[in-house]
Amino acid sequence: MTINNSRPGTSGSAQPNPELSPEDIQGVIDRILAKESAADAKTPARDAPRGRAQALSREDAGHSVHDGDQEDLRERHALRRVAGLSTELEDVTEVEYRQLRLERVVLAGLWSEGTAADAENSLQELAALAETAGSEVLDSIIQRRLKPDPGTFLGSGKAQELKDIVMATGADTVIVDSELAPSQRRGLEDIVKVKVIDRTALILDIFAQHAKSREGKAQVELAQLEYLLPRLRGWGESMSRQAGGQVGSASAGMGSRGPGETKIELDRRKIRTRMAKLRREIADMKPARETKRANRQRNQVPSVAIAGYTNAGKSSLLNRLTDAGVLVENALFATLDPTIRKAQTEDGIGYTLADTVGFVRSLPTQLVEAFRSTLEEVADADLILHVVDASHPDPEGQIAAVRTVLTDVDARKIPEIIVLNKADAADPFVLERLRQKERRHVVVSARTGEGIDELLQAISEGIPRPAVDLTLMVPYERGDVVSRLHSPDTEILSVDHSETGTRLHVMVREGLAAELEPFVTHE
Repeated sequence: MTINNSRPGTSGSAQPNPELSPEDIQGVIDRILAKESAADAKTPARDAPRGRAQALSREDAGHSVHDGDQEDLRERHALRRVAGLSTELEDVTEVEYRQLRLERVVLAGLWSEGTAADAENSLQELAALAETAGSEVLDSIIQRRLKPDPGTFLGSGKAQELKDIVMATGADTVIVDSELAPSQRRGLEDIVKVKVIDRTALILDIFAQHAKSREGKAQVELAQLEYLLPRLRGWGESMSRQAGGQVGSASAGMGSRGPGETKIELDRRKIRTRMAKLRREIADMKPARETKRANRQRNQVPSVAIAGYTNAGKSSLLNRLTDAGVLVENALFATLDPTIRKAQTEDGIGYTLADTVGFVRSLPTQLVEAFRSTLEEVADADLILHVVDASHPDPEGQIAAVRTVLTDVDARKIPEIIVLNKADAADPFVLERLRQKERRHVVVSARTGEGIDELLQAISEGIPRPAVDLTLMVPYERGDVVSRLHSPDTEILSVDHSETGTRLHVMVREGLAAELEPFVTHE
């Protein structure tokens, strides 16, 4: 990093001040360190979120051989902002510095229903979201209140307390654990005097950082614009009107048109135009996905969708089952783009495994709508592996949140297997409690491989299998038919060889049964 050592108002190349002796330079350094120590001593200690956010796994064991090279993860970590690395100095007479630092945030939540533990878990999850977005969480605050204040979300006293916390910690952003109305956001910003964002905006920001595919980026941008449209506001000249014709000029020829659109109206029109274009682009991408899905359906290939709460271990499980090598990171919404891989049961029946975007409590409706084409992979599946983080403080809450989204995309009627993941880190009593509540379940650990064989057996029993029972006599010169019967969509029960040909007892799907009719024997 290059630092400009020239004083304001000077020109030429940066040269050290010849008047400063080594003792003077050391004195400057001592004064700077003394100021930092004094500032730390003045900052009151607050009850910031303790330890690692509970929404993130406490286990940090790295990756298994099934995760592959993780090139995407290395690329994501190639450029990192470093907390605490700042070039800010109070004494600008020594050298000209420019401030560089992370967003420093304070969290604010409302406890209006449920237990205190539920409210704390929700705030811990918000802390994990903020950390995933690249922020530094300094403090948090929860208010017990029956319903949000219509003007500032928090009560006036608690909002003033939040302002004091912001000033004491030096935070530059407040994140509220709910979706704020535009008026509430403005009212709270007027009090705390720093930027205020809500949970929805934070999730949208994470999606924007992690989207990789063209379709994923378009879906995220559409969701962001839908969120932004009702929240536009302007200050000063941005509220002035764009004059129509020659209004205000000396020769007001056709200036009788009157005032035109305001700047904010122009912005809204541009956003609506962009949204319409994005919807067309997403609609144009949909046929390609539908064609691939139609090919699988035409060939009657069973589809298994891996769904679940964010950071429950869906990608790790996909890697363990298929060696897909997709990105695995201990962060919320690490992967957004669906990944589909082929797999086979032990007896040779083929199926596909699809990893989908993770869900979260109060998933923004804009994201559900924008990612509907992606979530259709779940709605069209024959079996859903509902992955649950069994080591989480509130696994039942995660299950309920995921099932809410599955209902929104019309996927609740699809057969479901609850996969209790991270069994190596979970409390045995919690595992037993979940076993009692969920009739169809498998306990696994994608990290250690525990329970994977039982899961594969459950998948084999849960997917649609060939249902047409046929006995065939295939002449030896029709080896192509025998070869076709060894494909993943058929099940060969027995094979016998005779003088005239090969006798096979098979289970096939309906589409193939019609093709095999000439070889059916009833002997």
